Amino acid sequence: MYTETYQNLHRQQKALEVLETLLAEEFAELRERKPESITAIEFSIHELMRQIANERTALKNTMGGQRLADVLQILADEEQAELNGLLKRIDALEKRCSRQASMNAELALALHDQSQSLLSHLQNQIQPRNHATYGKTGAYTQSRPEAVLIHGRL
Repeated sequence: MYTETYQNLHRQQKALEVLETLLAEEFAELRERKPESITAIEFSIHELMRQIANERTALKNTMGGQRLADVLQILADEEQAELNGLLKRIDALEKRCSRQASMNAELALALHDQSQSLLSHLQNQIQPRNHATYGKTGAYTQSRPEAVLIHGRL
């Protein structure tokens, strides 16, 4: 029981270390605005998250649905200390990954908002203006500000 639990937690710790590295790399790519490499990193992050979830499910199944804290009570003091140390490192890694993911999401949303406002500005600039002018009958002409490909009457 101890060996399987230790190996599973160790794999989770190493996976979270890789996740932290990938998130830092994603942040760097976001800052440099390289969408192609960000997409590749995102796929890697999603696959790694799937593997971590599978590890946690396997650990839960190994313990027969019991909580890890309850299982730790059965083990020897040395084994408990070692597993508690692993759990503390995993917890610290999860918190750092969470903070980095929040920063990545915030930067991605800021870049999206900036791109969206730039696109709206460009669309407003190329859209024809509504100029109120007199027509041949002496009244204001009605113009259509939207672009039209075909203009005709029935």
